[in-house]
This record gives sequence, C-alpha cells and structure tokens, in this order.
Amino acid sequence: MEYDWVGFGYAALVAAGGVVGYAKAGRVPSLAAGLLFGGLAGLGAYQQSKDPKNVWLSLVASGTLSAVMGMRFYNSRKAMPGIIAGASLLMVGRLGLQIMEKPLKP
Repeated sequence: MEYDWVGFGYAALVAAGGVVGYAKAGRVPSLAAGLLFGGLAGLGAYQQSKDPKNVWLSLVASGTLSAVMGMRFYNSRKAMPGIIAGASLLMVGRLGLQIMEKPLKP
C-alpha cells in the first residue's frame, strides 16, 4: 500500500493552522475548525492510500477550505489564511488531476 504523504502533510498543516490560530488569538473556533478539517483531510488521505481513486473526502475538505480561507485572506490579508488557502488550492488541483488520470490497462 502506497501512503499519500502529501495528503497527510496537508492535514497536519491544516491542524497546525488551527492550533496557531488558537495560540496567537485565543480563538476556539479556529482550533475547532483546524482540528475538524485537519482530521477530515487526514481521513481522506488514509482513504486515498487504500484506494487512489477515492479522493472525494479530500476534495470536499480542501475545496471548502480554499473557498473559506481564501475569503478570509482577501478580507484580512493575514498570512495564515493565505497559507492555508494556497495549500488548499494546490490540493484541489492535485486531486483534480488524479480524478482525470486514466487508469492503466492490464
């Protein structure tokens, strides 16, 4: 079984973003959202490790985060929402390419 290390790294980044938001500003919603979406991204990476075509949970989590954090970055111009939005957008692109990839013929 090939592990989705990029997906697990992304999940860790999202969870760390929630922890940083809590540590810097004391915002419990940042911590909850970071851990929730980091957990969903981690579960999606695990599912993708089992079946490389099972990208839907990862795609929903990263797509939602790219939209939400993109809007937060646009309004605040702070670094952490921009980092998470950029990483999420890259994950959406990566997962989109994996969906469009043709299966190998036996």
